Amino acid sequence: MAPVSLATPPAGARTASRDTAEHRAADEAAALFRADVIFGLSQPQKALPPKYFYDAAGSRLFDHICRLPEYYPTRCELEILKARAAEIGALAGPGASLVEFGSGSSIKVRLLLDAMAEPAAYVPIDISGPHMRAAVARLAEAYPAVAMVPVEADFTQAVRLPPLGEGGRLEGRRVGFFPGSTIGNFTPEAATSFLAHVGEVLGDGSALVIGFDLAKDRAVLEAAYDDRAGITAAFNLNLLSRINREVGADFDPGGFRHKAFFNGTENRIEMHLESVREQAVRMGRHHFAFARGETIHTENSYKFSVDAFLAMARHAGWRQRAMWTDPKGWFAVAALEREVG
Repeated sequence: MAPVSLATPPAGARTASRDTAEHRAADEAAALFRADVIFGLSQPQKALPPKYFYDAAGSRLFDHICRLPEYYPTRCELEILKARAAEIGALAGPGASLVEFGSGSSIKVRLLLDAMAEPAAYVPIDISGPHMRAAVARLAEAYPAVAMVPVEADFTQAVRLPPLGEGGRLEGRRVGFFPGSTIGNFTPEAATSFLAHVGEVLGDGSALVIGFDLAKDRAVLEAAYDDRAGITAAFNLNLLSRINREVGADFDPGGFRHKAFFNGTENRIEMHLESVREQAVRMGRHHFAFARGETIHTENSYKFSVDAFLAMARHAGWRQRAMWTDPKGWFAVAALEREVG
């Protein structure tokens, strides 16, 4: 049940070697985090990659967000998955391996595992190791016949699926799962590239079940990303605390406020952290000045039409097998198949 390292040593290697590889991977991840922060805060429009939201605290806060009354995507997607689980199970076929990109809580994946015929394996890929391991431990108890092989990695980067099953291959069809409209965090160009990357990871003949958010009223969108309880604000501000702890910066989270709004020109929600006063932040030899009202752009969440999403998917080598929406038409789940060749 331990996460698979992308530098996993051969069977029989000494524990010391495995520990060294894991420490090396952790050091590389920390160095990348630091480099991304320095680069992002050095831009004219300061920005930070949203993947860094998800340390242990951030993952817990996001689970809370998903239960908020304003945050419709989770409820809408669950409604679709519950109604269409049997169709997804039939698409997967017997003995399939389910590969989730960016594993979150286990509620959605349980719907798919329950609908699949004798699933061989569940392979979650996530940057937040502790949160992923806790979710996988719960799943392992509920699905003892399914091999659980978590991969602690940035799923947007080069990822190799671990060997599994007879002959060191994933058994049955490989079915990707990318719920929650995380695809909306990418620019359209980057989203197309990511979908092509997923196809390369899963291989020819694979399938992909993916959720995406649909365009709708501005008030509904903005409430979903700026809830009255302030949980999304805490989630956004937690990024500064993580940078302080892991990179050695001296951000004062009280010097920033959460800001979320719909950008109609780009058809996306933007999340920012806005400086409430003139201030400076230090990180080693690096100093970053903030004017009052200056922001750090932390996340985009693009909203799609069905036609626009399918055009993007086709460009990335996928063809539509099925498309479902909730009764309100607020959210969509697509079932795609990888074109061969």
